[in-house]
Amino acid sequence: MSRRVLVLNGPNLGRLGSREPDVYGSTSYAGLVGTCRTLGGELGFEVDVRETNDEGEMIRWLHEAADGSIPVVINPGAFTHYSYGMRDAAAQRTAPLIEVHISNPYAREEFRHTSVIAAVASGTVAGFGIGSYRLALRALAEELDG
Repeated sequence: MSRRVLVLNGPNLGRLGSREPDVYGSTSYAGLVGTCRTLGGELGFEVDVRETNDEGEMIRWLHEAADGSIPVVINPGAFTHYSYGMRDAAAQRTAPLIEVHISNPYAREEFRHTSVIAAVASGTVAGFGIGSYRLALRALAEELDG
């Protein structure tokens, strides 16, 4: 029986592959979706990958996850640094929530060093490119099976 997992992506992540490849790599968004679904299937997950540039939509997805006790892997993108509404929605989680970042925010501009999500997440994985998602899905499987 597979377990449902939401992989939520914030602003500009739909532009992977063309957006600053020196920072975010050359994998396209479709490649990210495929990677998450393939590994998720191997781990016994039904992975639902979503992307939005809309803060309200992300908050609604976090409410959906909380209401359904659905685990979340989330790359909040720029929302990471300032969206208190999203932070409050993430704090309502009823299942594990893992924050991911493709790049290492602490090796970048100072404004990226603050995450309003980290304090309410189960954990954070950052700096491993698309591999951050693979590590997060594996960590999620361990947390759920542990």
